[in-house]
Amino acid sequence: MRGLAGKAILVAGGGAIGAAAARRLSEEGARVVLADIDVETARADAAAITTEGGGEVVAAHYDQADDSSIAALVQQAVEALGGLDGLHANAADLGIAREDHDVVTTDMAVWDRTIAVNARGVTSLTQYAVPHLLKRRGAIVYTSSGSVYVGEPARYAYAMSKSALNALMRHVASRWGAEGLRANAIAPGLIIGRRDSTLLPEELKAVVSQIQRLPVPGKPEHIAAMVAMLLSDDAEWITGQVYAVDGGSTIRA
Repeated sequence: MRGLAGKAILVAGGGAIGAAAARRLSEEGARVVLADIDVETARADAAAITTEGGGEVVAAHYDQADDSSIAALVQQAVEALGGLDGLHANAADLGIAREDHDVVTTDMAVWDRTIAVNARGVTSLTQYAVPHLLKRRGAIVYTSSGSVYVGEPARYAYAMSKSALNALMRHVASRWGAEGLRANAIAPGLIIGRRDSTLLPEELKAVVSQIQRLPVPGKPEHIAAMVAMLLSDDAEWITGQVYAVDGGSTIRA
């Protein structure tokens, strides 16, 4: 891909997708900070990427439910990388998904936590990152979700939080496009990562496998490839879009 070599990119939110994105970006020549609330796993992922032939990846800790932690992370990334060319806003709280049922039976505390991390936290991250990204005509890629389009009978709070990201992305693309800042989102299908296999209901996995047009299991690397493309110069005329990377689970204009 063109234009990733030497770029300074913050991957905020590790896990399977974040680690795969950091690896792919590093392989393309980008300099990467990989941040997560589980900093030990982030450090292990960063060390593995560096050892296995990628560029140096710096691990960092942050809590996406804490504004001060988010502000400190962005500043740490800018200092470590000498600026900021790209942001992959990937973090979400999947641990509470088991308690996210329907709007009648789900405790509002579950909704509050889901929105606090997945929507408010990403908004705060955007707020702190945009001034730095504007200096380099950078780009943001948000991790949305196919749940926005499927209309699941459960996980309603999660779907709402990801719908909010799509709206935020379009706002950023519209507000700062004239200054060269691009923003897009990826709506992954069912990706079984290290944490996800025990968190997602078996009935959900069964439904997704039935509607997926491509009989290929979703891998974090599938999402990482799109992250890299959207942050590269090959995507210099792409902004304000949501891309489904889901094996054909959804087909839409």
